[in-house]
Amino acid sequence: MARLANYFVVVGYDLDNRVEGEGQGRILQRFPEKDWEDSPFPQGIELFCQPSGWQLVPERQAASFFVAVLTDINSERHYCACFTFWEGLDSPQLKKVDAGDADEADEEPAVVQHSKLFAPKSLVVVSRLDYTEAFRNCLGLIYTVHVDGLSTPLETVIGNLLTCVIPVAGGSQRTITLGAGDRQVIQTPINDALPVSGSSVAQLFRQLGIVNVLYLFCAALTEHKILFLSSSYQRLTDACRGLLAIMFPLKYSFTYVPILPGKLLEVLSTPTPFIIGVNSFFRSETQELLDVIIADLDGGTVTIPECVHISLLPEPLLQQTQTALSMVLDPELEFSDQAFPPQSMNPSALKIQDKEIRAVFLWLFARLFQGYRWCLHIIRIHPEPVIRFHKAAFLGQRSLTEDDFLMKVLDGMAFAGFVSERGPPYRATDLFDDLVANQVERIRQEEACPHKVMNHVKELAEQLFKNENPYPAVAMHKVQRPSETSQSTDQSRTPFPVLDDVAVQLFIDHAVAKLKSSPPVVKAELKSMVPSGPPLGDIVDRNGNVMANSARRLEVVRNCITYIFDNKMLEAKKLMPAVLRALKGRTARVCLTQELNQHVLQNRAVLDDQQFDYIVRMMNCTLQDCSHMDEHGIAATLLPLVTAFCRKLGAGITQFAYSCVQEHMVWTTMQFWEAMFYSDVQNHIKALYMETDDGNQQSNSQDQQDGSGNRREISALELAAEQNRLWPTLSKEMQTERVQKEESTVFSQAIHYANRMSYLLLPLDTSKNRLLRSSGLGDVESVSNSYVTNSIAGSMAESYDTESGFEDAESSDVANSVVRFINRFVDKVCNESGVTNEHLKALHTMIPDIVQMHIETLDAVHRESKRLPPIQKPKLLRPTLLPGEELVMDGMRVHLIPDGRDEATGQMGGPPLLPAEGAIFLTTYRLIFKGTPSDALVGEQIVTRSFPIASLTKEKRISVTLTMDQFVQEGLQLRSCTFQLMKIAFDEEVASDLAESFRKHLHKLRFPQHVQGTFAFTVGQTGKLVLEPKTKDKNQSLKTLSKNLVKNAKRTISRQYVGRKKEVPATWENRSNFQSELDEDEISVSEEVDQSALTLSSTIRSSDRQTMSNVVERACCRDYQRLGLGTLSNSLTRSKNEPFRISTANRMYTVCRSYPGLLIIPQNIPDSTIHRICRCYRQNRFPVVCWRHSRTKAVLLRSAGLHAKGVVSFFKSPNAPTAVPSQADSTSLEQEKYLQAIISSMPSYSESTGRNTLSGFTSTHMNTSESSDKLRQPKIGDLMKQVLGNKEDVPGTFSRGALGQKAKVISLSQPKVSGKARNSPRGKWGSIRGSGRLSAYNPDIGTRLAGKESPQPNGGPNDPLFLRQQKAYLYIIGDKAQLKGGKQDSFQQWEVIPIEVCDVRQVKNSFKKLMKACVPSSQTTEPNMSFLRLLEDSEWMTLLHRVLQVSVLVVELLDTGSSVMVSLEDGWDVTTQVVSLVQLLSDPYYRTFDGFRLLVEKEWLSFGHRFSHRGAQTLGSQSSGFTPVFLQFLDCVHQIHLQFPMEFEFSQYYLKFLAYHYMSNRFRTFLLDSDYDRIELGVLYEEKSDRRNPQVCKSVWDYIDRLNKKAPVFYNYMYSPEDEEVLRPYTFISNLKVWDFYLEETLSDGPPYDWELRSRQESLAEETAEKADTGAPKSQRHIVWPCYDNLSKVMPDAITKLLQDLQNLEAELGQTSEKWKDTWDKIKTTQRTETKLESKPSFSSSLLMSSNLSHQRRSQGVCLQDSRVGSSIKLGLDCEASATSTPVAGRPSTSTLYSQFQSTESENRSFEGILYKRGALLKPWKPRWFVLDKTKHELRYYDSRQDKDCKGVIELSDVESVTVGTPTMGAPKNVEEKAFFDLKTSKRMYNLCAQESSNAQLWMDSIQSSLSDA
Repeated sequence: MARLANYFVVVGYDLDNRVEGEGQGRILQRFPEKDWEDSPFPQGIELFCQPSGWQLVPERQAASFFVAVLTDINSERHYCACFTFWEGLDSPQLKKVDAGDADEADEEPAVVQHSKLFAPKSLVVVSRLDYTEAFRNCLGLIYTVHVDGLSTPLETVIGNLLTCVIPVAGGSQRTITLGAGDRQVIQTPINDALPVSGSSVAQLFRQLGIVNVLYLFCAALTEHKILFLSSSYQRLTDACRGLLAIMFPLKYSFTYVPILPGKLLEVLSTPTPFIIGVNSFFRSETQELLDVIIADLDGGTVTIPECVHISLLPEPLLQQTQTALSMVLDPELEFSDQAFPPQSMNPSALKIQDKEIRAVFLWLFARLFQGYRWCLHIIRIHPEPVIRFHKAAFLGQRSLTEDDFLMKVLDGMAFAGFVSERGPPYRATDLFDDLVANQVERIRQEEACPHKVMNHVKELAEQLFKNENPYPAVAMHKVQRPSETSQSTDQSRTPFPVLDDVAVQLFIDHAVAKLKSSPPVVKAELKSMVPSGPPLGDIVDRNGNVMANSARRLEVVRNCITYIFDNKMLEAKKLMPAVLRALKGRTARVCLTQELNQHVLQNRAVLDDQQFDYIVRMMNCTLQDCSHMDEHGIAATLLPLVTAFCRKLGAGITQFAYSCVQEHMVWTTMQFWEAMFYSDVQNHIKALYMETDDGNQQSNSQDQQDGSGNRREISALELAAEQNRLWPTLSKEMQTERVQKEESTVFSQAIHYANRMSYLLLPLDTSKNRLLRSSGLGDVESVSNSYVTNSIAGSMAESYDTESGFEDAESSDVANSVVRFINRFVDKVCNESGVTNEHLKALHTMIPDIVQMHIETLDAVHRESKRLPPIQKPKLLRPTLLPGEELVMDGMRVHLIPDGRDEATGQMGGPPLLPAEGAIFLTTYRLIFKGTPSDALVGEQIVTRSFPIASLTKEKRISVTLTMDQFVQEGLQLRSCTFQLMKIAFDEEVASDLAESFRKHLHKLRFPQHVQGTFAFTVGQTGKLVLEPKTKDKNQSLKTLSKNLVKNAKRTISRQYVGRKKEVPATWENRSNFQSELDEDEISVSEEVDQSALTLSSTIRSSDRQTMSNVVERACCRDYQRLGLGTLSNSLTRSKNEPFRISTANRMYTVCRSYPGLLIIPQNIPDSTIHRICRCYRQNRFPVVCWRHSRTKAVLLRSAGLHAKGVVSFFKSPNAPTAVPSQADSTSLEQEKYLQAIISSMPSYSESTGRNTLSGFTSTHMNTSESSDKLRQPKIGDLMKQVLGNKEDVPGTFSRGALGQKAKVISLSQPKVSGKARNSPRGKWGSIRGSGRLSAYNPDIGTRLAGKESPQPNGGPNDPLFLRQQKAYLYIIGDKAQLKGGKQDSFQQWEVIPIEVCDVRQVKNSFKKLMKACVPSSQTTEPNMSFLRLLEDSEWMTLLHRVLQVSVLVVELLDTGSSVMVSLEDGWDVTTQVVSLVQLLSDPYYRTFDGFRLLVEKEWLSFGHRFSHRGAQTLGSQSSGFTPVFLQFLDCVHQIHLQFPMEFEFSQYYLKFLAYHYMSNRFRTFLLDSDYDRIELGVLYEEKSDRRNPQVCKSVWDYIDRLNKKAPVFYNYMYSPEDEEVLRPYTFISNLKVWDFYLEETLSDGPPYDWELRSRQESLAEETAEKADTGAPKSQRHIVWPCYDNLSKVMPDAITKLLQDLQNLEAELGQTSEKWKDTWDKIKTTQRTETKLESKPSFSSSLLMSSNLSHQRRSQGVCLQDSRVGSSIKLGLDCEASATSTPVAGRPSTSTLYSQFQSTESENRSFEGILYKRGALLKPWKPRWFVLDKTKHELRYYDSRQDKDCKGVIELSDVESVTVGTPTMGAPKNVEEKAFFDLKTSKRMYNLCAQESSNAQLWMDSIQSSLSDA
């Protein structure tokens, strides 16, 4: 029984006391005045009566009522029901107030004075019970008695209220009356454990909605701060009550204040979680709270701050809960779409709905906590149960370890309360206990079906409703309300009277006395055993969270263990890798522990060394995948095993398995040890009672059976419940005896665990404090001191060292930390499980001794284990080295770890080659890993991965855990720009200092101080002699050198002109004599010339003294002669009519350091001009000619971009008046002259009759018809648009504007033009346009390249601008960014095309991303980390597209007769790329071996591409990073090669070879930044190869020549060039392919670009094969695995193979073998003659080579990818994609082109068989062997199956229809009618007949499908 009301209080406005201008409330009277013992009077009630503050108001307000909740210090809740009404103040009171206001008038001058003011007064009932309605009625009654002046005295009413007593629970109804003619019924709930919610939950959902409330629910459970806002106080209370109700069975244990007064708002900044309600009046104050979730009840919103993350319910629970809630709150939703919705569908009444919502949450909790009782550990039963929850096991069995929400809930205070309240096994049970134990099965079966869930929810709701309303409502309430008149009249009211204390107190005393005399009410509490429900294990397995095909894996694990114990080591070794893989799965780990358990006899299993190693490896692997929580209890089951398995090391010394499995986080986790300890204690206590009760419980336990009849063991909780039931019946002695027994059980377990922990925490080598370093134990140190010292042991733990006599300084730090850890553990568990203080002290004394003894035994074990023979590791394999390559560091044993490439790991099928075990070698040239795969089944393969040190781009330390070993090892991740990645983990035998020195050496070799330190220079010298030149000296020599050069330069400039005046220029042949004459002459002119400064070579090194003839020999000179740019004639006079000359102005590199010594400039430009012009350009790189078009004589120039100041002056009109003629102006004029000279050197300019007329546009040099010219211009215009980008296009991107929409227009309007285009010899726009769609443009689009201005509509020349409407003679391609502000002059003949170029930084970053895409460092399953996504992000393809696009534009311009000057950035990156590609595309010579070499030497080496700087080859350029500009160029060439495979003499391998060695520094070719640098180092003119070491090639070209003579590796057999072919490749990203150079790798013998290594390896392999046993039969089969074998080597192409066979046969016959090239050329020539002889090319003649097709345009579009282009070549005419394959008139069909790629015909037979074919007119039907060939797209027929000669071909592209035919005259007999069918082509009709109708149908289908396929 409880009092309905504990206190009655009257609170009023305090007129005397105002603080800071705010009114205060004060308690006027309270009853009883003395506190009750059982519930003290709560403080601060006056604040809660007026939460918004006490104020006086000018007019009376309506009375209000709400319930506030206060929590006292014992966390008991007091419900304060406040009834507030307003009383008028009389005049003396008013004066008081005014006086008070007057005091503060200074501060508040604007206080309004009202004639009448009203003050609030509150009547408050304080109770421990929450009966809102009853309180509202009682306080209303008291107010009514006062207002209406009823006869009943107020004292009586209040006395009755305070003495009213009602039961707390039990479901009874109690009628009460306060003696004023009133009567009300109070209904108590049946069970007070269930919260009473009225309709507050339903109200909360209505206000906020489902999702919002779920957010609040999860936030409350995961301990966030929640704040409710509303303008109604009662709603705040209801909302808070509702939120608490849905949290049942968890109870909220933090701050809970449903109504917080404004004065206490600072409570909101408390750090602890809370649920608080505040009036919306204070909304602005809540805005700055950063970590509070604010729910606005009036607005229906929930605001979650950014920094707060709410963990939501795990799926699918969240979804199912939301569905159930919406079915409760909005049942119409489900049927809202139905045509005939059910009649009655309204949601239940609010009170019912409230219970239904709560039922949904009950159902939710039953699912969340199902099986929780199986994870309770009972560690004491008597005197009262002590219970702990095993969180890890609970989460593990539910597979929810990763779930954030559940983790937080289980760690929270609410759940701790739940365990302590519901843990005890013998107590009263409620609805939730029943649900979670007995209805789990039902919930699980129904969870998928919402309607069944709803039925269950409704049943639960009924029970909840019944709990609150057990009886039908009785209408017995009768409570008076104040009459209307009294409410309306103001004046009649008297203030609330002061009550008579004595009268009220008498009532109370009377009631108390009465209570004392009455007998106490004893409530019979029904205790029972709490049911546990089904165990968790079953639940999870049925959910199917078991690993796939686990049965097979478990079998493997079992077999392996059996083999180990049967000593079948070889078998076990084979299974080991599979076992280690299987142990990733939980079931396999559980299986392992069970199997091992069976092999332990009497707690001990002695093994031999190998068995021990295997068992330890398995244990480590198992533990490695356990988290530190050990959620599956695997570490727990292994714990007894690690102290059981052991091996004998020597006399009396045994090593146990625990010394080898210590490196796991689990052992250093306190929670793990606690859980283990509790579960062991539970088992022992259970055993204790099972023994004692054995006799008397025998009969009972027999009955404990499952429904299935299986005998079930009693669980510990059931046992405890039984004991608790019996406890009151036991005698005192029995009770104490049981308590002691339990206590000593716990104590003995604590000693046992102290031992166990010391086993696993003390490392084998106690001198190494490994444990502290690698685990959490060390982090605990700072905390743990306090524990130990504050423990009961006092100072014992600290002074043990001196007391116990152990003084081992070495190991004391390890010992100390372990002792502290164990002490903390012991303190915690013993205090929780009630161990006595004496026992605890004893423990603290024992622990140091246990640890110290263990250290001693470990020392002995450690000593002995060192003597063990080391485990047999694979032999280290030596790598083969190049001649001149030497080892810097010998092999260090490492493991090669798999990276993000899947091929080698066996995941894509194939053998798991990685991880591999071997050694890493550092040589002067490469970094090499060589070893064997760790997987024993692939063990005989050799894995090699290497890359040149010079290509290392990034080195990063990583830590690696290997599957085999327990240790986390240090490793390195090394990334190379040859697209290789090595992730290595150093073996434990490699000391860390050795690994460190390896890194240092690597860095030293990667970034030598000077380029002379690179391998290309040091090769052949001994490694020890590689000393870096001292920096000081180096700089000095450079300084002197530069001084000399500068002097020299000054003299040379003066000298040249002196010499010019006096002498006739010498011929080039006599250059050397001329040089010396000049020199002598010079000396006579100026005496003071320094002798050493005469010739260039003398400044460098006297030994290298060679004359300018060397310069003449340079590649560029040879090329200039070939192009007719600088002809070297024998006569002394140079012909003046040649437009260009070779200038020697730069021969001393004084004009421009990065240019070659000889340059081509216009004939009439003197050298003096050059010195002036060059200053306008960056790096002095002024425009020079580098190539001339043989037909149009247009020239290609290259230069750097202009200096910023030069840009504007460059475009100034020469006539602009200037005040002072400045130097800049003169330069600008010079520059203009220079450009004019270039223009006038063009034949098209000099020979045109008028300067700007269109008539001279087509000159004799152009020799093209007008129509083709007209055609050409729109091409370029379009191209130009494409390169510049239309306005809406982003420049440089895939410009859809130019090519996308217009590409679909097909030429209909002017068929003639396209016809001409097709027939004109140069109308083949193979690359950018299909010729069929030009007419789609305006005819005037050709004007000035995509037209700036259009002519008049009638085309008349009346507009002066008409003069401009022709193409410019010179186009300057410049950087968009630089050319801002320049204006065009309408009469200049040059035009600037601004383009956006890719910055060097862009290339660098793009390349980094490309490397990461092609060679990812780790595997990932994220969709945005896929290869294609990363490739796109790298933008590498976009950059290629840009470069190719600009190049194709330049090719077009040159081809139409305009000269082009490429003037971008510094002139050595993008400029070089574009210029080289233009020459490659325009001039077939550069597509040969010699030509390509020449191109690279001329444009890249001589014109100063900064190879050393861009390749970051030395220490100085390290910071600039690797920027592969040259690689980008090679990739572009590769793209062109793919599209035109027959135009290149060299193969793709040649490009890869160059790409690899461009980065490898093996050759000197790609070192240094310019010719000047090369001369300085004496590299430029050195002899071809070193006489001392003929094997060492210094130049990559010599090496290629040498190799090319031996084998045709670089040769392209498809090479069949067309004369003067200009290539125009497609440049769109969709047409570009990723270069396989980036993706392929050969693990069998490393990168295939160092040929000596290949030959050496082969000879070694042969030797070993000879030594091997010859008796054994050898398999001829060889499995080729892409990432392992070199495909081209294992399966060479047919021609290489035949050439090799020829050589082998010649060798066998003893003939001298011919060079492969000679053989090949012979075959080619014979084949050509054969072709000429035969009228019709037969298949065999065109097999090898089809030179008869050389007049055709070939590209891959035709040759190989026709099937992609269009359904057939004929259909491809108007289709943009097949522009390349537009046939020239008289071109043969596609199939003949194919013949050169097919070795035998049989390969392409898609369908074949016999058909009868009707002959021509009057000829009979004959059987023929028909072959349908889908690849060539044709139907061939032969005389018979064996026949090789084809009788005829039906082109499928010509086939129009295939129809069922009818038999005609002479048809074969006995054939069904349906077997005939006709094939109609554009030429004729074929009548065919099969043997039967089904066969005919098959043929028709096949032909039809191949037509549709195409």
